[in-house]
Amino acid sequence: MRVGHGYDVHRFCEGDHVVIGGVSVPCEFAVEAHSDGDVLLHALCDALLGAAALGDIGKHFPDTDDKFAGIDSRVLLRHVAALLAEKGWQPVNADLTIIAQTPRVSCYTGQMTDIIAADLGLDKSCINVKATTTEKLGFIGDKKGLAAEAVVLIDEKQRI
Repeated sequence: MRVGHGYDVHRFCEGDHVVIGGVSVPCEFAVEAHSDGDVLLHALCDALLGAAALGDIGKHFPDTDDKFAGIDSRVLLRHVAALLAEKGWQPVNADLTIIAQTPRVSCYTGQMTDIIAADLGLDKSCINVKATTTEKLGFIGDKKGLAAEAVVLIDEKQRI
């Protein structure tokens, strides 16, 4: 078994929604990003890649490659899951934290859980999505951006 940790952050720009955990969430801003800017799925991808010693999201999906411009981060997550499977690993569980002063996401975490569980081929009970603020401190508290952290456990894939 191995543990991985991931972190991602994006600054806000003009817009009316953000994508978090595969869900379009209404917001007074959008995020600056090469892809869809889904901080939660990016942190999760990094955690999974790290646990399997496969580098990071920038190695596999560089922001200098136009084929990833505007890409749905769920595509990236499913690709990462396939990479792990190729190497003989499977996710066991994920504990995910959204760090944002805005938008409020508590009513979307169930939908995020469903999406992530489906993309990883796990039961919903293996995925935990939660959110916190920074109590109006720092760039997140000043509503200049948002971040996410992910901790995952992976195990050797069961051979049948």
